[in-house]
Amino acid sequence: MTETESYGITNIVIAGVGGQGIILASTLLSEAALLEGHDVKANEVHGMAQRGGSVICQIRYGEKVYSPLVKKGTAHFLLSLEIIESLRYADYLAPGGVAYINAQRIIPATVSSGFAEYPPDPESLIRKTFPQYKVADCLKLALEAGSARCVNIVMTGWLSNALPFSPDTWTRALESQMKSKYLEMNLKAFHLGKALG
Repeated sequence: MTETESYGITNIVIAGVGGQGIILASTLLSEAALLEGHDVKANEVHGMAQRGGSVICQIRYGEKVYSPLVKKGTAHFLLSLEIIESLRYADYLAPGGVAYINAQRIIPATVSSGFAEYPPDPESLIRKTFPQYKVADCLKLALEAGSARCVNIVMTGWLSNALPFSPDTWTRALESQMKSKYLEMNLKAFHLGKALG
């Protein structure tokens, strides 16, 4: 029996590019799990975060968690804030795991400078790669909430539908991480994401 099975551990991988607020999304998820009484371990790999490079965070919560590292093929959820980043980290998803994917395309410097090509049809690649996935225009919802910087909160709200945490827990987690002047906007972003189902 694996550690995940023995201690009822849930494994989450969050992926995107620098500047999308991936670390804040990780912190919110970790805080919500802690508030629900879970043991939580998280790991952040910043990579080229300052330059719009790939960023990944790993979160594990359950009765007892010994390591923050999510092994490839064991993530219950992959939350990708950029469409191509979902493909980069697809091998982390477990059989039966679900990918939550923001449809937004962010062209990296390697593409804009001509050193690489952005796939012309990422949607078809996603259909071939993920047995279970959801795609939504989370940037549109973030703008509706008040800022493009809320994409991470929209996606956290979307994923919250799959996690057994109470609405009060999510509100408390958001309150603990947000400056008061941004709280209302982020609560709106969270609920717009949650409404995606």
